Amino acid sequence: MKNKIDYTLYLCTDRKLMSTDTIEESVELAIKGGCTVIQLREKSCSSLEFYQLALRVKKITDHYIVPLIINDRIDIATSVNAAGVHVGQSDLPAAVVRKIIGHDKILGVSVSNLAEASKAQNDGADYLGVGAMYSTDTKTDAQIVTIDELKKIRKSVDIPIVVISGINKDTVCNFKNCGIDGLAVVSAVVSQKDITAAARELVTLFKE
Repeated sequence: MKNKIDYTLYLCTDRKLMSTDTIEESVELAIKGGCTVIQLREKSCSSLEFYQLALRVKKITDHYIVPLIINDRIDIATSVNAAGVHVGQSDLPAAVVRKIIGHDKILGVSVSNLAEASKAQNDGADYLGVGAMYSTDTKTDAQIVTIDELKKIRKSVDIPIVVISGINKDTVCNFKNCGIDGLAVVSAVVSQKDITAAARELVTLFKE
């Protein structure tokens, strides 16, 4: 199952940026527009709130047969039986996370250079989130990844790659011929007035 994941449009939730009243509504509208993976990311709510929200969102993702990835929180991911977990360079090491979640769950790792990418793959990552490709309000202090570095990473690893940070309809074209597997987006979808249409447009642009 996890080897057949479609990473074309990978949505990261953000309650501060969304145009809807609830994360659940934002997620469902995005899936209707073609989002193929949902990552639930919550940095400021309690564990109980995160758990309850994850259960509600999972009902939606299960209905549409879309994998739900939990950002950072392995405990939440396992407690709701999410499809997997995504970790960054300052979270628990990927090798440790893999031991905890086992080999049936998806493990994604954020990387910004070739060394991190190679290590993540060796440590058991199923896919990489490569970025920040551009500076954004949500990633103001992130290390910017050049297109050349992205291409080096692509040549060196054989697991799927999604690019993240500053990905929108105006920047999608910059990734043609880079061999990436998908776009990780936040505001380009969740902040839009018509979330479904925004997602659909990005999927179309990427597939072109």
